[in-house]
Amino acid sequence: MATEIIATTPETEIVSSRIFQVSRELLFKAWSEPDHLKNWWGPNGFTNTFNEFDFRVGGKWSFIMHGPDKGNYANECEFIKIEVPSIIAWKRYSKPIFQVVATFEEINKEQTKLIFKMLFHTAEECQKLRPFVVDKNEENFDRLEVELAKMM
Repeated sequence: MATEIIATTPETEIVSSRIFQVSRELLFKAWSEPDHLKNWWGPNGFTNTFNEFDFRVGGKWSFIMHGPDKGNYANECEFIKIEVPSIIAWKRYSKPIFQVVATFEEINKEQTKLIFKMLFHTAEECQKLRPFVVDKNEENFDRLEVELAKMM
């Protein structure tokens, strides 16, 4: 059952953003098509196995992230908001529990600003991850840049 995007404060969210030198449609495609998303999702060294990717509100995204140090991390998510080509949001059912809202803002036909927000219910939950995920999100964006170059 789809849920609403939770209201947050600066203490309960982690925000990363980057301007990509591609159209909004191409950037959205890299996020919304599993054949592209699986290639770049996650920090450096990670690979993905997608078990389910039902890209619709209420649809499930079930995947395993394979870490470079042998770890396997199951992720169970549900899409809660999709507006083509401007917003993708999902809720994680795997721990740690949080929501993700990715917005795609067209600067011009060749530039798109991505704003990636991780939303938590409490400041404590947010603070546990903040020291790790800011740099990892940048690694994720670097990998996305590589995938976008292949898509052009």
